[in-house]
Amino acid sequence: MAEGDCPFCEPDPDQVFHEDEHVLALWDRYPVSPGHALIVPRRHVAGWFEASPAEQLAVVAALPVVREKIERVHQPDGWNIGINAGRAAGQTIFHLHVHLIPRYKGDQDDPRGGVRHVMPGKANYWDDPE
Repeated sequence: MAEGDCPFCEPDPDQVFHEDEHVLALWDRYPVSPGHALIVPRRHVAGWFEASPAEQLAVVAALPVVREKIERVHQPDGWNIGINAGRAAGQTIFHLHVHLIPRYKGDQDDPRGGVRHVMPGKANYWDDPE
């Protein structure tokens, strides 16, 4: 994907709800849950490991700010924070973006294992007989 085709280089202004010198926060167009947001560096950089330390720090520093804005509207019970780094990890837009996903009591029958569910059958390690 060329920079000119990147949805995060020039996002829909209606999706952006926070911005500072280094990052934007926008509502995910395909939310996993109400309030699902993305934190995106302003510079077009493919992924976490290609980002500069300053960009990584700015993304991490934005997490509590974005969380507070989500909480005002949605009052979630928990959070998942995720980055898909590379095609094999499911990345489809090659402009770094961090998912801040609000979680709600009852949104899954058994949420234990959280992000481990990206690999079906790998989340339930507590019932392993070893």
